[in-house]
Parts: sequence; C-alpha cells; structure tokens
Amino acid sequence: MSAALTALAVGVAVPGAAATDELDDPTAPGPVYKTVTDKSALLSLQTNGRPDGRDMVFRISGSVYANIEGNAYDPSLRHGQKLFNIEGYNIRRLYRVPGTTQLYQLSREIVFYTNPADPTKVLREWKNPIDSKTYPVVPINNDAVNFGPFNVTPSYVGPPLRQMHDETEWTSDIPVRTDLKTALGDSFGLVNGVYAAQEMFDFYVDEREVAARTVAGSVPKGAMKTKISWARTSPWAPFMCLPETDVRGQLTYHARSWSLDSYGEIEPWLRAEVEAAYPLYKAAPTAPGPSENSWTSFSNKQLGKGATTWASWCAANGKA
Repeated sequence: MSAALTALAVGVAVPGAAATDELDDPTAPGPVYKTVTDKSALLSLQTNGRPDGRDMVFRISGSVYANIEGNAYDPSLRHGQKLFNIEGYNIRRLYRVPGTTQLYQLSREIVFYTNPADPTKVLREWKNPIDSKTYPVVPINNDAVNFGPFNVTPSYVGPPLRQMHDETEWTSDIPVRTDLKTALGDSFGLVNGVYAAQEMFDFYVDEREVAARTVAGSVPKGAMKTKISWARTSPWAPFMCLPETDVRGQLTYHARSWSLDSYGEIEPWLRAEVEAAYPLYKAAPTAPGPSENSWTSFSNKQLGKGATTWASWCAANGKA
C-alpha cells in the first residue's frame, strides 16, 4: 500500500473526469472491455477500474496490531496490542495503451494511521515504547501504484470464482519479497535488507450486481459494488523506527474495503485531510509510470531519494 495523485483531464480539467464519448478518448478501456466474454474476467477487470474509464475509489478502513513472538516486550509493547486504526483509499482508473488491447490499472493510495480509539482522528506523532522516543507519523502515500500492461483479448480469463450464498467471491494472495538494500541502498533495519510480507484479499460481489455487470458486449457505467476483506503481515512501518533486526515482531493489518463511484463520495472529514496536505490524491494518474510502495515512498519523500538514511532520519526525528 502507498499513494499520490494528479488531476485527470481528458477533454476537461475536472478531477476524475474522462471523455463521455469513448470514441474521443484513445485511452478509454471500453472498446477492449466489450470484447471480453469470460464472467470472471469481466468481474476482475471491474475491480481494476470502471469500464467507462473514469476514476473510482476503494475506501479502506481497518486496524493494525502488534504481532510479537513470545510476547517478548510485554508490557510496553504487547502481542496483539492494537496500535493504530487505518483510514484512507485507493483511487484508480483503467487506461488503454492507444491503438492496442493492452490495459493498465493506474492508481494512487493515501491511508492515514489514526487513533486506535477514534478512527477519525489522524495521528501526527507516535511514541515508540521500545526507545521511549516520539516520532512523526507518516501516512501511506504512494504515487503511483500501477499494474500492467496486461493484454485483454476475447480469450482473457479471470481468477476462479466461488459461490457463497448470494455473493460471488474470489481470492488473491500475494507473497511480497523486495530487496530494498539492493534497490534503494538502505536496509531500513530489515533482516538482510529484504522487505518480506504477505497480502491477502477476498473480493465479494452480490449476485444481482454480477448479473447486471457481466453482459457480454456492454460497458457498465459506474463502479461495480464490491466489498473486499484485506489482511497483511509486514515489518514495522518505517516511521516507527523499530529495526526488524533488533526488535522481533511485525504488524498485522486487518481491514475491509468497499467501492465508491468517485472521490466525491468519500466522507467529508477524510477529504478535508487530503485536501489540506495531499491534494494530489484527489485523482488517479493519467498515464503509466513508476510505482511506489510504503518503503520506496518513504525513501523518496522522507529520505530525499537517498540523501539521508533511514537510521539518520530516525535519529533526527525522534524526540525524547
């Protein structure tokens, strides 16, 4: 997870807008989407973005817990302790490479760490219970998070589907292994400098929505009404200044997500937070480019792309 945004302007400079006539927009996914016949593919493509090419949002809400072997740091940092709530979203669109059948999912994501007792109160500082220093809280802000290109032809198929009462469900489990020491020149206190995590997603769509949005040859309007269950196990967040090599343990994220038609449907309190400090995240990217994750974003925005090290940032920002 991570984030950032620019205004999406295809014909008019309105965040989240796209050409109303797909024939006027060579990047619109509709002409390619209409060729797909596989039910699973039609559903999975609609989680990547609206078939009409406009911006959509996956609102994210959940909690973050400490997962500590042997409860080694009790009572200052207990196994199972709720450390944060998380509140934010991913804003995305489907983009077609002009003149091809290749699609990208283009997105940005902004997720705030909030008070464990009140999810609407964004945390600005966090006291590290191991070294007793207070550090600034850096939200997940990834600009951009892109996927593709993937070639969408009439034979394109999606993941296996499963029927659960009146919902269709499918799963995506992703083991993540990234050598940050090699990629960024900084180990971030990680074992062998490698970020190792597990991302687990379950997608749920009501059968009535499935029937309405899997009509071959059509281009549905709006975002498919989708619910997502998401869990992640990963190292301590970089702003926490807890080296994995010295402080055994990890974070467990447990969240749910749901689709929204546009940025304007996000709650006012969250939009106000974004517009005050992260206005780029009001729209999805307009073209493919490099992607970020929480660690590369921290390196780019907090460490000046290698101008300083993670250890130096922690030393400079920790307040006794």
